[in-house]
Amino acid sequence: MTDIILSGCCGNMGKVITALCQEDETIQIVAGVDSFDCGKMPYPVYPAFERIAQKADVIIDFSNPSVLESMLEFAKSTQTPVVIATTGYDEKQLQMIQTAAKDIAIFFTFNMSLGINLMCALAKTATKVLGNSFDIEIIEKHHNQKIDAPSGTAIMLANAISEELEQKPLYEYDRHSKRAKRSKNEIGIHSVRGGTIVGEHEVIFAGTDEVVSVKHQAMSKKVFAVGAINAAKFLTEKHSGMFSMEDIIK
Repeated sequence: MTDIILSGCCGNMGKVITALCQEDETIQIVAGVDSFDCGKMPYPVYPAFERIAQKADVIIDFSNPSVLESMLEFAKSTQTPVVIATTGYDEKQLQMIQTAAKDIAIFFTFNMSLGINLMCALAKTATKVLGNSFDIEIIEKHHNQKIDAPSGTAIMLANAISEELEQKPLYEYDRHSKRAKRSKNEIGIHSVRGGTIVGEHEVIFAGTDEVVSVKHQAMSKKVFAVGAINAAKFLTEKHSGMFSMEDIIK
């Protein structure tokens, strides 16, 4: 049995993970952490990590970047591995995650979907073949409640593509602010927010008289919850280091 502390348990993703864990006999949530009151839950909920009394095999985090520092301090003091599925971190926080991975096991990815991570691999392959002669654009679409833009997944895709290009590209987020032709050495990243779109990402390779695109569409938040639970099970026997979905796919 894998015991979990769920950070962000009162949010939409937290509720999906709670429901899935109740259906899985190999995993259980022993405590939740959330600054919001979510009513009655099948486990105790604490407003902060410092208040937690239970021990767990792993923490799953679907919360907010503001929680990161206290969560990592708790994880290091209790030697608890962490699955980080929150997005919107700044450079300082990303460095904080890298540093913490020297002491504890951390599973970190901008998207918990197996399909998205496969898409990332396909985009890298396409870049090897087309990248130097095709223009590359990324379009991401999410629901109207998403705060950060562009999505962490769009950045993940752009970073993966960049690794395969001969010259490091510029990320162009805001073309309307200037009047100039598209430069060759750039990747355009565009955000759409509306309705209840769970998540849609497309990488477009536009060449002379032909266009190749790689696309992924999430139909339910459940795909991210399943990925996080699988990551938690994977991480339980790890003691330190940084891990990602690539380690599960191998």
